[in-house]
Amino acid sequence: MVVTSKIMVDHLSVNYRDVQALRNINLTVRPGKVVGVFGPNGAGKSTLVKAMLGLMPVVTGRVTYGDDILAHQLDRVAYVPQRSQIDWTFPATVWDVVMMGRVKQTGWFKRFSAPSHQIVQDSLERVGMADFCDRPIGALSGGQQQRVFLARALAQQAEIFCFDEPFVGVDQKTETVIFSIFRELAAAGKIVLVINHDLGESITNFDQLILLNKELIAAGPRDWVLTRDHMTRAYGGHVGFFGHVA
Repeated sequence: MVVTSKIMVDHLSVNYRDVQALRNINLTVRPGKVVGVFGPNGAGKSTLVKAMLGLMPVVTGRVTYGDDILAHQLDRVAYVPQRSQIDWTFPATVWDVVMMGRVKQTGWFKRFSAPSHQIVQDSLERVGMADFCDRPIGALSGGQQQRVFLARALAQQAEIFCFDEPFVGVDQKTETVIFSIFRELAAAGKIVLVINHDLGESITNFDQLILLNKELIAAGPRDWVLTRDHMTRAYGGHVGFFGHVA
């Protein structure tokens, strides 16, 4: 399914334990691009995505997708949190984890269909993890675990894909696989939103950037966002990163 709707964030403000985490965020996230969310530690990157999805309360503002509130349409969203937020001791196999991506389409306590089994198999093959389907999720490396959760997101067949720090603790091979799939999703007209902290060479894999530090510093094409003024406003003093600063 090609996505034609866009996400509209309108005057979004969020408090976290009586501290303002985000202030008056206005932005648009369109399909067909790999969009990176960047900013220093504590800038509100994860908070932004969680607030957009209705996973935490907001003080003001709203987030819409098409003609409705995004949080009312989570069946259209595949969200992969940070690996540190996942219980890797849970007794589940790789196949079990990816099949969880079919629960919304199937319904709780119902038997998974043959098409769902095929979708899970295809998703595992797409990320190079089909040979690990019977392996306990906790027995995998960090990169392998991340690929399994990417497969689960693919199995959801969503319109919107949100990933929180998917490259932490992964190897170069996994990073290459993940970016390749991000580009495929974007080319298929999906919304791909990725929280990242790395200002190195990997930043060139993003078509557009959202630069935050509790407020929106800049959003748009990579070359427009990565200016000396924007980076100084976001990070303060000198910050080094891959590429040219305008």
